[in-house]
Amino acid sequence: MKELKYDFYVGGTPEQVWESLISPEMVKQIYYGSVIRSSFQIGERFEYVGPGAEGPETLHVFGTLLEFTPQKALRFTHKVGPSYLKGGENHESRISWLLEPVGGCTKLTLLHDEWHPDDPSYAPSDNTWPQIMSNIKTLVETGRTLDFGSF
Repeated sequence: MKELKYDFYVGGTPEQVWESLISPEMVKQIYYGSVIRSSFQIGERFEYVGPGAEGPETLHVFGTLLEFTPQKALRFTHKVGPSYLKGGENHESRISWLLEPVGGCTKLTLLHDEWHPDDPSYAPSDNTWPQIMSNIKTLVETGRTLDFGSF
């Protein structure tokens, strides 16, 4: 089964890196203006909503929260919003953010797995995740994100 896995080392504490994953202000900077909508209760809906094809409240990604262990693990199922489907089937995959202190920094691992073989989101995800990981690293270390230009 296919998977995408990235490890980044971030010059910040697990607390700082965790904040970049869940804080509305930081998430908005990392995810191109989108924010998380979630109660952060296991088994409840988890969404990324922000500017996009359907206006300022475009649903980009949604799923179910599977794990929420502060400063260690954030895991949820992943489906794309309606504007990404283009008439195709909406396949579910899984995203895991894993944090581990290493010396004076944090190892941040992103594992995007449990892909359906026909999921058209795989290639765009493979292109986008390194940018998001780089934005997290840069934001935690410098207080700003990178300029990738327009999409």
